[in-house]
Amino acid sequence: MRILLDECLPARLSRDLIGHEARTVAEMGWAGRRNGDLLRLAEPDFDVFLTVDRNLSFQQDLGRFNLAVVVLAARSNQLRELRPLISHVLVVCRDIRPGQVITVG
Repeated sequence: MRILLDECLPARLSRDLIGHEARTVAEMGWAGRRNGDLLRLAEPDFDVFLTVDRNLSFQQDLGRFNLAVVVLAARSNQLRELRPLISHVLVVCRDIRPGQVITVG
């Protein structure tokens, strides 16, 4: 799967997404984009958008995007808080479909 990490996530988290092609918003040159614009940009090149933004599903109609969203529910966006969730993210990514939003954590 091709996974895009939101800019609020540490870039080093991409190393833990073993077996997937993971890029960051910053690597793509999309830093500072609003969520709707970011999702439209990501849609053609990515399968999953990984974020900690729990409000995203309230701000955007995610079902209209050809992209799945995985929300990491952690106490903070620090690597030490997020890493324990990655094994579950890897399982979720096996079956997730475009338009789905799944919260992990």
